[in-house]
Amino acid sequence: MVAPSRGLLSVFRNSTPYQNGASFARRALSCSSFSEMLADPAHKVQSYLSQSRDPYLNLSIEDYILRTSPADSTVLMLYVNRPCVVIGRNQNPWSEVNLAILRSKQQQQHTLGDVHLVRRRSGGGTVFHDEGNLNWSITCPRSQFTRDAHAEMVVRALRKLGVDRARVNERHDIVLDQGPRRAGVHSDGDTHQTPYTVADQEGPRPLKVSGSAYKLTSARALHHATTLLASPNLPLISHYLRSPAKSAIQAKGVESVSSPVSNIGLDVELFQTRLQEEFAAVHASAGQCPSVQMVGEEHLNIPAIRKGYEELRTEDWMWSQTPQFTLSLQPYLDLEISVRHGAIEKLDGDSSMMEEWRSILVGQKLQHVRDWNAFLRSRMRTWTNECAVLANHLAVNLPVPELSIEN
Repeated sequence: MVAPSRGLLSVFRNSTPYQNGASFARRALSCSSFSEMLADPAHKVQSYLSQSRDPYLNLSIEDYILRTSPADSTVLMLYVNRPCVVIGRNQNPWSEVNLAILRSKQQQQHTLGDVHLVRRRSGGGTVFHDEGNLNWSITCPRSQFTRDAHAEMVVRALRKLGVDRARVNERHDIVLDQGPRRAGVHSDGDTHQTPYTVADQEGPRPLKVSGSAYKLTSARALHHATTLLASPNLPLISHYLRSPAKSAIQAKGVESVSSPVSNIGLDVELFQTRLQEEFAAVHASAGQCPSVQMVGEEHLNIPAIRKGYEELRTEDWMWSQTPQFTLSLQPYLDLEISVRHGAIEKLDGDSSMMEEWRSILVGQKLQHVRDWNAFLRSRMRTWTNECAVLANHLAVNLPVPELSIEN
C-alpha cells in the first residue's frame, strides 16, 4: 500500500481548486436540465458526480450518457457503489463468483452479509465495488479513444497526490510498482514506468489498483474503471471472486485474469476532486472548463434510465446472458451438463438414471431453481445415492442467489 503523508493530505484538502478557469461548483441537476445539458452540442466537455450508491442506477446513467451525449463530446462521470460484485457482459457468473455467499442476510466469517451481483453492459472482468472504491467513467468520440489515454490521466492525478509508484501496465490497468527505487531513474511524463518498475521475474509483482472495461458504438466509446483507494474489505475480495465451480466449468466468453491487488491509500473525496481537476486540465486548452454537476436517485424519473435500470435487475439479464458452458461432475459422477443461455441444453454420461435426469433437467432454466435437492426430490420416481450426489454438486456448482433489491 502506498499513501501520501498526512502533511500532503492536509495541503490538498486546504488548497485552492484548480486555477485554470475551471469551475468546480457542484449543483444538483433536475432530470430535465440534466437531459438538456447532456444532449446540448454546445457542451463539448461535461463532468458529473453521482450521489447514489446504487450500482444498477449508476451503470444505467452511464449507459444513458453513452447513448444521449453528442458524438463529439467528452463526458466524465464519477461514482461510488455500495458493496457489490460486478461481472462483464460476456462472463459466466458460476465460474467467476462465489455465488453461495453473496446474499447471506448476516455477516459471517469472510463475508459482508448482503452483497449484490450485477452484470454490466460492457466487457471486461469481474470486480468488487464498495465505498472505498471510486469508479470513473469517460465517454468520448470513438475516433479519439485509446485504451491507455484515460488511464494515463488517472495516473497523472495519482502522481500529483504523491503516489509515485503508479503507472499504466501492458494490460491497460493501473498498478503500483513494488520494486526497489532505482537511483537516477525518473519517470516524469512517462505514465508507463516508474523508478520502481522492474522487469518480469526480477522482483515483486506490481499490485493492481484499477481495472478497466469498455463499450464501443459506431460513434462513441465508453471507458470505465475502478480505483481501489481505501477499501475496508480488501482481505475479503478474494472470497467473493473465487468460484468453487471454476475448475469444473469449461466456458466460452471472457475469463477474469487474477492479479494481486492493493489499496492506494487515498481519501475518496480527495482523489475525486483531484481527478476532476485533471480532467478539466486536459480540456482547458480548448477553452472547455466544465463545472461538476450532481446526479442521483431522482434521475430514475428519466424513462430511458428507468428502463435500463429495470433491465439490469432482471433474472434474464443476469443469468440468460451467460455464454454457453459445460459443467463436468467427474470424478463424482460420469456426467457432463451443457448450459446455453442459462438453461440446461443436454446431459452426457453413463448412468442408469440418465434418461430420467434428462427428462427432468433438459430445458430447465437455472434461475428457476433455488434448492436443487428439493427440486430433484419432488420429480424423481426413486431417490438413489446417485441422485443425492447430483443434487449436492448442482447446489455447490450452480447456485442461483436471489437478485431482488429494494427500490
